[in-house]
Amino acid sequence: MSDLVEHLGIGRASIYATFGSKHELYLKAMDRYAEMRDPLLLAELSQPGPALPAVRAVVRRFAAEAASPEGRLNGCFVTNTAAELAPHDPAAARRVEISWEHVETPLHSALVRAQAQGEMPEDRDPRALARMLFVLLQGLRVVGKASNDPARVRDAAEQALALLD
Repeated sequence: MSDLVEHLGIGRASIYATFGSKHELYLKAMDRYAEMRDPLLLAELSQPGPALPAVRAVVRRFAAEAASPEGRLNGCFVTNTAAELAPHDPAAARRVEISWEHVETPLHSALVRAQAQGEMPEDRDPRALARMLFVLLQGLRVVGKASNDPARVRDAAEQALALLD
């Protein structure tokens, strides 16, 4: 809270008057983070044309972000919340679930489209693949934050993408 007071140049009482508790401020920050991040993914995955290149680009972008110095320093707000707060904070857990749906659903839609366009074999399950990719993306964020070997996340991403062929 002291960092916010210093950075914003307003009093602690003003922050509490606006947001209520620290917890409410945290949840509002999560909401804002989701508002900023989630539409970008949907836009990437819903472009007209072939769908698999967009899926591949998203997975590779997540891997690059996870392996970047900023990714290692900060990680992802939702992933961090999932690991730290969600097990014992129902309000945070709900926001994590909603954010995760905003990742998994566009992945699923893109994979259904890819299959319908003949980019992916018919015997693949788009829902299961979307879930696998979603879990991979979350794992990339966790491992990227803790590992100083960028090849670890890049290799995992490429191996997962090979499952789409």
